[in-house]
Amino acid sequence: MFSQLGDRLKETFRDLRGRGRLSEDNISQALREVRLALLEADVALPVVRSFLEGVQQRAVGEKVLESLTPGQAVIKVVHDELVELMGARNDALNLSVRPPAVVLMAGLQGAGKTTTAAKLARLLKDRENKNVLLSSVDVYRPAAMEQLRKLAEEVGVVYFGDGNEALAIARDAVAYATTQAIDVVIIDTAGRLHVDDEMMTEISRIHTEVSPVETLFVADSMTGQDAVNSARAFDQALELTGVVLTKTDGDARGGAALSIREVIGKPIKFLGTGEKVEALEAFHPDRVASRILGMGDVLTLVEEVEQKVDRKQAEKIAAKLKKGKGFDFEDFKDQLIQMEQMGGLAGMLDKLPGMTDLPEHVKNRVNDRETRRTIAIINSMTARERLFPALIKGSRRRRIAGGSGTQVQDVNRLLKQFTQMQKMMKKAKGKGGLAKMMGQMKGGVPGMPPFGR
Repeated sequence: MFSQLGDRLKETFRDLRGRGRLSEDNISQALREVRLALLEADVALPVVRSFLEGVQQRAVGEKVLESLTPGQAVIKVVHDELVELMGARNDALNLSVRPPAVVLMAGLQGAGKTTTAAKLARLLKDRENKNVLLSSVDVYRPAAMEQLRKLAEEVGVVYFGDGNEALAIARDAVAYATTQAIDVVIIDTAGRLHVDDEMMTEISRIHTEVSPVETLFVADSMTGQDAVNSARAFDQALELTGVVLTKTDGDARGGAALSIREVIGKPIKFLGTGEKVEALEAFHPDRVASRILGMGDVLTLVEEVEQKVDRKQAEKIAAKLKKGKGFDFEDFKDQLIQMEQMGGLAGMLDKLPGMTDLPEHVKNRVNDRETRRTIAIINSMTARERLFPALIKGSRRRRIAGGSGTQVQDVNRLLKQFTQMQKMMKKAKGKGGLAKMMGQMKGGVPGMPPFGR
């Protein structure tokens, strides 16, 4: 979401890093560039002014001007001001009430409320061990209730919500949850325009009836300042407790994320990072600021590894290698799938420090199409071929290529790279093996772009 803004800011600070000493003129020029970058990212003008005033006051202080690394000192000032702008810390859901805790989802049509409700239900069930009930009170959109019912089944939570009157459905859902020892009720409301008085009156009545502990505004990050304006209108009607920004994996410029806390005074609590039900992450201002400035986000990457990597599978592969047994295509496919679950190679690199400074031609090679193509090739192999790749000769290669929608050359390349990978795995077992293995990675790893090219 912040790629364009991040590129502009890094270009601005690159010149500062090269200077041994900074003057007020140097800093003023850099801040003019920062101002343009923020405005191009669709950040609200009052927010830009407030932000730059804060940076200016701290950046022209003696500590920055006299610092041994003044360029880095300015970047830290900008980082800290970005964190402050977006809320300083993560604001978790407040569910410490007598069950059931009610969470009301509000927002405009097409913002992604229904999917977000299911994502949130999954997160609460899997990470916080909550019993969750999903309920739809959208009696206007065709198949809205059926959509949420299917999503509830997919994430493994209870669904409640049949009827023709929204207020009655919401009331009955909470009553049912009370009798069934449900911890959290998530109510998905109908999408509405904030200028629609009748619909706003309805959601206000629902809000009063169910007394939610959390009222979350679901905003499409692609709409920029429109999302901020809509959030303000909903806050006046419902007293929001937080915001969920959706579609942040797209090419949104980031203005909504940087403006919304300052404008309406309510925190961003979650980011929707994709279409899958697991693509929802807590919003941490410090981590987002680090991503914007190209510092990576190792903490989020570590959390994703802990939550999404199959530890038993990883230990199984490690045990095989330790015993000297071969690393086969089945093992490799499992590793690729787990990498996909963590957002793919591009998503992982985005969270590593310094990776945003890679040359453009290298960035262009880092895409997840190659990973998916590799998985498709492996899926076209028989179980025996995955265990014994040496069996894959001419006719088998043509069959595999045809079954995976690829070329024979692609299959040949994968087999060659995989053979090299197996050799590296064997060398990694001995003394100094890891260093030897890294030294031979120029040829690349299957499913990933070749290194050093």
